[in-house]
Amino acid sequence: MPKNHTVQDLYLKNLTKRYDDFTAVNDLTLTIPAGSFFALLGPSGCGKTTTLRMVAGLEEPTSGEILIGEENIVPLPPYKRPVNTVFQSYALFPHLTIYENVAFGLRRRGIKDIDKTVKDMLALVELTPMAERKPTQLSGGQQQRVAVARALINKPDVLLLDEPLGALDLKLRRQMQLELKWIQKDVGTTFVHVTHDQEEAMTMADTVAVMNEGRIEQMGSPVEIYENPKTTFVANFLGQSNLFSGTVKGIDGELLAVDVNGVTLYVPKSKTNITSGKIVVGVRPEKIKVVDIDTPGLPKNQIIGKISDNAFVGVSTQYVVESPWGQELSAFEQNVDPNDLGYKGNEVVLAWEPRNSFALDPDEDLTAGIEPELVSN
Repeated sequence: MPKNHTVQDLYLKNLTKRYDDFTAVNDLTLTIPAGSFFALLGPSGCGKTTTLRMVAGLEEPTSGEILIGEENIVPLPPYKRPVNTVFQSYALFPHLTIYENVAFGLRRRGIKDIDKTVKDMLALVELTPMAERKPTQLSGGQQQRVAVARALINKPDVLLLDEPLGALDLKLRRQMQLELKWIQKDVGTTFVHVTHDQEEAMTMADTVAVMNEGRIEQMGSPVEIYENPKTTFVANFLGQSNLFSGTVKGIDGELLAVDVNGVTLYVPKSKTNITSGKIVVGVRPEKIKVVDIDTPGLPKNQIIGKISDNAFVGVSTQYVVESPWGQELSAFEQNVDPNDLGYKGNEVVLAWEPRNSFALDPDEDLTAGIEPELVSN
């Protein structure tokens, strides 16, 4: 299928939505480039779905503008906006064939010669053999593709996806992540995808905006926000992090030396504006080597601890290691040799390269972004 008609950037300017004394979306300003796959990622109640519904015209902003190109679409009713939405429920018409479901939007607009357009769209989502079936005769993943095809056939500037894979099982969800990304690249339409699933956002999106309490905490490429989180919320919500409260004790070349309960850890100076006083150092669990005491040639950052728990998960082993000051640290080790595993009670060294550390504001809540039940346990 050829690329879509020329699409335009989507702009949200000072967008706010209040319900009585609750602010769901708080003065949100961002630009979503035309033709990009953009993800709004955050926990339930963070404002991501409300933002999507305002773009779709299903909610009216309290204040602010939504522009596609230079046109403010806030005054337009939903059916006049160059926007279509795919919901988690798919909302297919059960009494219509797949062909007629996809053709529905064109027929409603009074377009007569639709056969080639519909067949091209069915071919794009690889459902040509299913054209005469009813939705109930299709799998969840196939129904999802019908919903996408039905939305794309109207050539919207923006396709909104509201938790579109939430009803699928894990294996099918991962397959559909790749298929949706492929479809987006093929048609060139701007996709705005709302999800609470970190892996989904990272797999599919060119740009991820992490939302929290109605605001954007951080926005960037998946690699950028994962490797260099700017807040504790992002560090904890996007994957897992080990966070250490410490004090800057000096400068070692291009590194800051940080005292953490008597252990010196290092973080690149380029990753923080803090040069003295309190600081938080972080590292992702998969960056850490778990090795025996006295192993030579280890990276500069080292903490000696005792394994308090482990879990074999096939691709890797996940370790919980208690530090000398009682903090439980998480480390993932790839299972190169399944016989070479650490066990509960073993004393080990956790070691990682300083370049894999990141630094955060010492005044932030170190538990921000962690599920409440995980914090209390």
